[in-house]
Amino acid sequence: MNLHSVGIVTALAAEARTLTPQPLRPRQLIALGDGCGLWLSGMGPEAAREAALGLADAGATALAVFGVAGALAPGVHSGTLLCPACVIDERGNDYHPAPAWREQLQRCLTASSVPFMAGGSLLSLPEPLLNATAKMAMRQRHMAVAVDMESAAVAAVASERRLPFVVLRAIIDEHDDDIPAALQAGIDAWGRPRPLDMLALLGRHPGLLAHVPSLSRRMRKATRALRTAATAAGMNLGRTAQGAC
Repeated sequence: MNLHSVGIVTALAAEARTLTPQPLRPRQLIALGDGCGLWLSGMGPEAAREAALGLADAGATALAVFGVAGALAPGVHSGTLLCPACVIDERGNDYHPAPAWREQLQRCLTASSVPFMAGGSLLSLPEPLLNATAKMAMRQRHMAVAVDMESAAVAAVASERRLPFVVLRAIIDEHDDDIPAALQAGIDAWGRPRPLDMLALLGRHPGLLAHVPSLSRRMRKATRALRTAATAAGMNLGRTAQGAC
């Protein structure tokens, strides 16, 4: 399968489902039509780098990161779309999305009904930030708007292969939200629940059950925003030869 347009990296199955109803095959190229392709990578920079390389090797002429992120800045609410002007990794390296593509994507999204932020920096770390204290520290250190784990790895591949890239994230957890670290044991690398592990986990720690409804609600808000974005901008996320959405 050869691509001749945008290759999109998503870490989570829920993110990928906002782009296609096709059966999801982790760590494989999934055709989206019009020369675009999707790679469901799994969480983390190593998985994201593998995805970006796979898409580039398949012929992608541009790379995109599409999915959810956590807010670092106050006032950035769950369900808000973010199209950052800069991606920063944990070593302080910075990467800048393609300006013309980013501006075109913004034009596509402005007409949608979803809250939207353009600009600011997205911090990309190898591990998640699960509590308000850690988020505050990273906010003070990097002055980033939000945080994820995959964007810098994809941006680095784009730089190596001299490909344009863009990032579109929907905020899931807010800057003062705490996410119990123990819940991570109940999901796989693609964010899918492992039912037996989750049941055993909740049996050992029943207090975790109280966190599930709010996390699920925020994930639904974020994925609705992503689905709206995909409808507004198309599978190529606004990158067309004519520059039209």
